[in-house]
Amino acid sequence: MTAEDFQRELQVNLFGAIAALQSALPALKASGHASVVLFSTVAVAQGMPMHAGIAAAKGAVEGLARSLAAEWAPAIRVNVIAPSLTDTTLAAPLLNSDLKKEAAAKRHPLQQVGRSEDLSALVCHLLSGHARFMTGQVLHVDGGLSSVRTFA
Repeated sequence: MTAEDFQRELQVNLFGAIAALQSALPALKASGHASVVLFSTVAVAQGMPMHAGIAAAKGAVEGLARSLAAEWAPAIRVNVIAPSLTDTTLAAPLLNSDLKKEAAAKRHPLQQVGRSEDLSALVCHLLSGHARFMTGQVLHVDGGLSSVRTFA
C-alpha cells in the first residue's frame, strides 16, 4: 500500500467518523442519555492479508471510541461493532457466486457469512436502554472468526 492508500482509508474511516460525531455532539449532549455506535472490522483483531489500510484506520476508530466513552460518560455511551464479511452491496464483488459464498463461509467457525440483519439487530440493542450499562466495548459479529479456532 502507498501512503496515499493509507491516507484515503484514514480519511474515510477515521476522519469520517470524527466529522459525524462532531456534527451530532450537540444533539447527543442535549439528550442527556445518548448512545453512539461506530463500525470497525474483524481485521483489527485478526491479522489478514490485504487489510493493512482498513485495519489501521478501524483500529484508530476503536481507540477513538474507547477514549470518547471515557470522556463522554456518563451522558453518552460509545460502542463499536466489528463485523466480518457481511452480505451487503459493498461486499457483492466478494460474494457474487455460489463458489465465492461457500469459500467465504468456510473461513468462519459458524460456516456462514454475516447478514445485515445480524448487525442491525445489535445496533438497535446498543442504541436502546437495554444496553445502558455498556460503553467502550468492541463487539465482534464475525461468526467466531476473531476468537474461535476450529479444525476442519
